[in-house]
Amino acid sequence: MAIPVLETARLRLRGHHPADLAPFVAMWQEPDFYRYLAGRPLPEEEVWTKMLRHLGVWALYGYGYWAVEEKTTGHFIGNVGFGEWQRAVEPSVKGWPEMGWVLAPHTHGRGYATEATQAALAWGDAHLPTPRTVCLIDEANAPSRGLAAKLGYQEFARTQYHGCDVLLLERLAPS
Repeated sequence: MAIPVLETARLRLRGHHPADLAPFVAMWQEPDFYRYLAGRPLPEEEVWTKMLRHLGVWALYGYGYWAVEEKTTGHFIGNVGFGEWQRAVEPSVKGWPEMGWVLAPHTHGRGYATEATQAALAWGDAHLPTPRTVCLIDEANAPSRGLAAKLGYQEFARTQYHGCDVLLLERLAPS
């Protein structure tokens, strides 16, 4: 499946390339990046596996994660999209496209996350197999909780995932 390219005023959402690995590994070394994700820096091998997962979801489900790049510089600055991660959480979110976003800390505060997620959701509203999407956010991650609310996500459960308190949120596409 060809991964669609989405463009916003400042960003390009595209499929991942091998050249994205080095900047993605660099992001995973920054505490402000991994704090609410793995809680630790990740080695190159694990970051590569994440990139492959992002690409693989497209092949299996017809949706997935995009690499986010700044249009003016062409620099890779993060990922946004929908996954099917088979997470072991209760209540289960299996079978629902799970939205997620991660951007390099040096880009925070510029509105890039809002811009990228809105573009991804517009695509998702038109192409996903279900109007319901979910997301899982660390309770302590106030910026992501705020963005999720801005996007229309509402909490439906609190649970634990890998020893962390997390919120499960859902959004229905406008009808």
